[in-house]
Amino acid sequence: MAISFKAQSRTVGSRSELNRMRREGVVPGVIYGKKLDEPIAVGVSEKELLALLRTHPHALIELDVPGSGKQPVMMTEVQRDSLTRNVLHIDFHQVNMNEAVRTPVRLDFVGDSRGVREGGILQPMLTEIEISCLPNQIPEAIEADVSGLGIGENLLVSDLKLPEGVTTRLDADQVVVTVLVPQKDLTAEEAENAAVEEAEHDQRAKEADAVQAE
Repeated sequence: MAISFKAQSRTVGSRSELNRMRREGVVPGVIYGKKLDEPIAVGVSEKELLALLRTHPHALIELDVPGSGKQPVMMTEVQRDSLTRNVLHIDFHQVNMNEAVRTPVRLDFVGDSRGVREGGILQPMLTEIEISCLPNQIPEAIEADVSGLGIGENLLVSDLKLPEGVTTRLDADQVVVTVLVPQKDLTAEEAENAAVEEAEHDQRAKEADAVQAE
């Protein structure tokens, strides 16, 4: 389902004009697309754009532009100030509702892991995956159910339940999340023995390097 978003039309202005827009809380942007005679220059509310970037950065958007009508688009590039991280410019790309698109989608980890209850540590290896589907089938997120994972066990890409019409090109055996073995606190004696063992290992490595040099 597309997210409705309003934009204002604008003319391509000078740098001072663009800076004025930004001071007024408007982010300049451009819509690109094969069906457009030429790119459409727009401005969008910075406040609303930031909310969209926080919650649905890869969503299908129905961008309402005065004089150009409602455009089905997706955000393709966000330019930020390197110091302040303020959004300086946003690019939108018009999509064909009958053609599949590829886009990243957030993973939501759900369930109470058996391994975590036993003291293990849940370690996500991926926070999002790239999917392919029609624009109106893009999910807000994909659930990764970790409830069946014990200590030392993994959830793979092949274990994810993708919505109908959604596919991914990731390797089916790629690890999404794992439950790590808990790390116990070392006693003073164990820490000392570990340090001695590491020092001896380093010394043996130096001696081996010296022999090879000779």
